[in-house]
Amino acid sequence: MKRILILVNITGLIIGISYGLHGPILPVFAKNIIGASYSELGLIGLANFIPYMFIPIFVGILLDRFNNGYLLALGATINSVSIYLLSIAQSVPEIMGFRIMTGVAHAFFWPPCESIISNHSKEKDRVKNISWFTMFFVIGFMIGPLIGNAFLEGADVTYRILFQITGFILSTAIISAILASRKSITNHHEKISIASIKEMKRFPIAIILLVFFTSSFGIILTIYPAFLNDNGMSDRDILYLYFVFGISRVVSLAFAGKLSRKTSHTLIAAAMSVSLGLGLSVVSESIITYGIALVLMGFGFSIFFPLTLEIILSKTKKGISGKIIGAYETVFGIGWAIGPTIGGPITQSFGDQSPYIVFGIIGIGITAIAITFRKKLEPKRIQNI
Repeated sequence: MKRILILVNITGLIIGISYGLHGPILPVFAKNIIGASYSELGLIGLANFIPYMFIPIFVGILLDRFNNGYLLALGATINSVSIYLLSIAQSVPEIMGFRIMTGVAHAFFWPPCESIISNHSKEKDRVKNISWFTMFFVIGFMIGPLIGNAFLEGADVTYRILFQITGFILSTAIISAILASRKSITNHHEKISIASIKEMKRFPIAIILLVFFTSSFGIILTIYPAFLNDNGMSDRDILYLYFVFGISRVVSLAFAGKLSRKTSHTLIAAAMSVSLGLGLSVVSESIITYGIALVLMGFGFSIFFPLTLEIILSKTKKGISGKIIGAYETVFGIGWAIGPTIGGPITQSFGDQSPYIVFGIIGIGITAIAITFRKKLEPKRIQNI
């Protein structure tokens, strides 16, 4: 593996650890310490994801003009500061403000990593390399809750101190990002043009699946921990459950290369898996059944990413790949924003199980769409074999 790909994977691992360390605890902190309602948890999630609806477009343009490694280092810097600042938050609006910063930072993390990997990969290795990067991030996200548990077992470690520790850990990713900048390749094949984003219109079925996966994932990241807490799960139970969630994601990504040979079938299975996991969450009463639900969702939430990205990149000219990646990540942001925006108010109005019922039913419909239009869910290179 090329040195730059190793550096990008290390960066993904560090950022994944930081996300796993504080992410599952933040909704519990907001609910129990700050006093946030479920609607406010939805707003906090929206604040985190709404920048991702717009910023990736502009980052995508920058990717084709500037050193991708420098953009990645900028993202790591903003991210570490935003998480550290959570330690001084005293109100929901303050948390929302800091999560907006995190959302902006994430737009300078994921698209540059994808662009670096795409630019330094042969077409036949692209799914594998993107899957490896995602797997390193998810391994970090899996390890993070265990580290968080170890810290919380210390008598003097509070949620706020945990956020400070997370900020320091994340800041080390700046080093690997700067090192990656020395080897980064920048495309200058086409002029900057927002019009190139219209290329995404050629992938309607992939976009429909992408919005479903990301909106459901947004709920699992922003509201589900509080839901687990209200249903008898302790802080440590929640962290262990997200560790299991991480294991499922890592195992899924480890087989992404083989599963990509049947891209449409895998995406159909992923949609079914997420729907089943959401449905099981409604009837779960123990940590074991919640764990099974998260294992099912972990498969779907991991495997869809490299496969849908490959569908789009395989049918896109390399000269505008940065802009397309930016557009792809913008769709990510739209989905992430939809989940908390809908999930929070639904929970507040109809009960804590309601969003999982609603999105589980939607998932069944999405699965039917994927089955009907499965030929559109195959990358170009697979179709040509």
